[in-house]
Amino acid sequence: MKKIAAAMLPLLLALAGCATYHPHPLPTAPALLQRIPQVVPGRAPHPFNPADGLDMTEVAILAVANNPDLRSARDQRGVAASQLMAAGILPNPQLTAGLDHPFGAGPGYVNAFNLGLNYNVGALVTRSAAVAAARSASRKVDWSLLWQEWQVVQKARLLFIRRVEDEKVRLELQGYRDLLADRYRRANRAMEQGNLTINAVSANLAELQKVRGRLAELERRQSRTGHDLNALLGLAPDVPLSLTGGEELPALTDGVAKELLAQLPHRRPDLLALQAGYESQEEQLRRAVLAQFPALNIGLTRARDTSDINTYGFGVSLTLPIFDRNQGAIAVARATRRQLYDEYQARLDDAYSKAGSLLEQIALVRRQYREVAAALPPLEKVVGTAEAALAAGNMEFATFSSLRASLFEKRLEALALEQSLFEQQAILQTLLGADFRGLTSPPQIYPAPGEEKR
Repeated sequence: MKKIAAAMLPLLLALAGCATYHPHPLPTAPALLQRIPQVVPGRAPHPFNPADGLDMTEVAILAVANNPDLRSARDQRGVAASQLMAAGILPNPQLTAGLDHPFGAGPGYVNAFNLGLNYNVGALVTRSAAVAAARSASRKVDWSLLWQEWQVVQKARLLFIRRVEDEKVRLELQGYRDLLADRYRRANRAMEQGNLTINAVSANLAELQKVRGRLAELERRQSRTGHDLNALLGLAPDVPLSLTGGEELPALTDGVAKELLAQLPHRRPDLLALQAGYESQEEQLRRAVLAQFPALNIGLTRARDTSDINTYGFGVSLTLPIFDRNQGAIAVARATRRQLYDEYQARLDDAYSKAGSLLEQIALVRRQYREVAAALPPLEKVVGTAEAALAAGNMEFATFSSLRASLFEKRLEALALEQSLFEQQAILQTLLGADFRGLTSPPQIYPAPGEEKR
């Protein structure tokens, strides 16, 4: 009995060091911040001062630091690290013990016991492949998280561009609405005095109502954009955001774009994540191949029978691979590797195709924007001359109204092309990974006074 107790002592000591369970209840309230926090970027620090408004880079930094989805995604790093640790842990040895007490056998007999210590040697064969697969899987999580950060930066930039450009459109609509409203009042007064027909007044009123409708639609879109931006930044819906600065990103020349395009497999995080996933699957296949060899268990035994004869022994158990040679797991691993290979090839092809298409679109939109911008000054000059002629009574109101509406639409067209150009540049930056310095290294976030630090 003393020998059995001594053998069981290491097991009891090991159990004493086991982890314990503590419940962690789910939250019952949102964790959205009620104020814009202070953020310190990771690398290449960019001034972050919410007091003077947030520029495009500050919005991107805050998005990376406080986006709720990114906070959740970063937890995957802990899961991957735990899986890597688990893959490297050696299997435990197995301890067996037994006791037999003789009865009715007469004097001279003693209690029999047996002790055995076994170890699965086969697990050591596949351990290196399991660790390598888990290490590659951990790198995949890191690259996938970085790609998610790039996506968040792109969304932040696009929402910033949309808010700034929509504000320009709003000012243009309001200016044109006020002009039409003033002209409608004058025209209505002139009609009451018998100096203007109902047709001119009706045309002015119809144009005024149309502009008011477009302005109302724009205000609804601005409200949605504001809520989307606050949600992306992890802020409560009622937190006001003051944006400042321009929205244009550094231009990419054709030479730089082509150079970045050639480097895509070595710089795009989603492609690097797929590469790491493929490497992990390679190791999984190697592990499946190694696992086809017979499982081997070796052990030592110590025993005593009831006649007080003591023995020491050595045991080996070997699985005979007659029916199952792990061919099923090997086939699945090979098919999965092929699937990941094709998935990577498709993503690589899509990346090159989208980048090339976007470069052509940017060149086209830039040319169209220049043409529209060049047409504005002559049109503005004509409208100014027409306005003077109208005031002198040398032009019909319908003709002037048509010219002024053309100028208004041309300005809106220029703003639409400008927004499209900025948005396409932001998307191209993400596709090529051209300008993310200081944006995706982990920023440190410090809540504003009165906010709890998370």
